[in-house]
Amino acid sequence: MYIIAIGWLYVVVLMSFTEGSLMAGILTFTFYGIFPLAIFLWLVGTPQRKRLSRLTDQQTDQPNCADPKADEENLLDR
Repeated sequence: MYIIAIGWLYVVVLMSFTEGSLMAGILTFTFYGIFPLAIFLWLVGTPQRKRLSRLTDQQTDQPNCADPKADEENLLDR
């Protein structure tokens, strides 16, 4: 996943350098590089975030034998 992001940023940086002005280069880098890459990384990372969320939920649902009072309060909060 990250190799795609690095390759895309390399291409966009080279595109930005070929622009006629500094402002055009910055806008090219922002709109062709940063925004699409952020969306791509967010979409590709969604399954991992869901897995992590499920794992965290499963770990918090298990009773803590070391502190039975906290378990009782946790059950009452539901």
